[in-house]
Amino acid sequence: MWFKNIFIYRLQANSGISAATLQEKLPLKLLQPCSGLDKQNRGWVSCRGDDRLIHVSNQQILFALGVEQKLLPASIINRFVKERVTDIELQQGYKVGRKELKSLKEAVTESLLPRAFSIQRSTYAWLDPVNGRLIIEAASAARADDLLEQLGKTFDSAPVKPLHTNLSPVAAMTDWLAGENAPPGFTIDRELELRATGENKATVRYANHVLEGKEIHSHIAAGKRATRLGMTWNDRISFVLTEQLQIKRLEFLDIIKEESTTLAESDDEMFELDFTLMTGELAKMLTDLTAALGGENLNTH
Repeated sequence: MWFKNIFIYRLQANSGISAATLQEKLPLKLLQPCSGLDKQNRGWVSCRGDDRLIHVSNQQILFALGVEQKLLPASIINRFVKERVTDIELQQGYKVGRKELKSLKEAVTESLLPRAFSIQRSTYAWLDPVNGRLIIEAASAARADDLLEQLGKTFDSAPVKPLHTNLSPVAAMTDWLAGENAPPGFTIDRELELRATGENKATVRYANHVLEGKEIHSHIAAGKRATRLGMTWNDRISFVLTEQLQIKRLEFLDIIKEESTTLAESDDEMFELDFTLMTGELAKMLTDLTAALGGENLNTH
């Protein structure tokens, strides 16, 4: 249970979300299988592959959203539509128009949906009541939004809001590079994206490249700003920080993972130790990162 890409949210005051309320409310909106003409269903699922909807360790809470989606590729729909169009044009002697083609496509989709295969995926969320955060493990904003929307339906309100800092990630990352000085506890790695602010949005990307010297400074002097930057925290967690304050490609360095491998004697113990180590280390890193970005901006609505 090691997160790889995360979105960070702040719990709203009096959000009402806790282990007890999750235990009470999640079973009311479980994932239901797609049936009939359903294209997609969402609902809460076990976060451990058993009948438990939440996992709690050291006051940290894990839960998961399940999404079941019908697999109906556009190529299959188009093939059946083409066959229907050919039959109509042969039988009635006229070319199918745009409006009729759209109706045909809808009818074909409805006829194929009951026979389509379904796939399921899960999106995990970590609730940190101690620090007032919700962390969603997702590579795309769309998947994070799915979980937030379902959470809002479950609690009849939006219990979280995005984390905002006093310094924007772009301004902070650019300053760190310009001064060749990472914030306390962090080092700058060898990945960078710089983007111009003008209309052309000229972009320069570096991978496995030393990020210092005249070349980087000249790009910044020309008006480019850092939109992605690879960093490492205390030689324990490496990651890429983005302009939206998303953290991508999280990697917990070997010294952390070795602790759980050495101590765990069963799969259950491994899960427990992995989650405990991950949340403990990541909570500290997020606190330090927020401080490096000027602290949290509590006035942003």
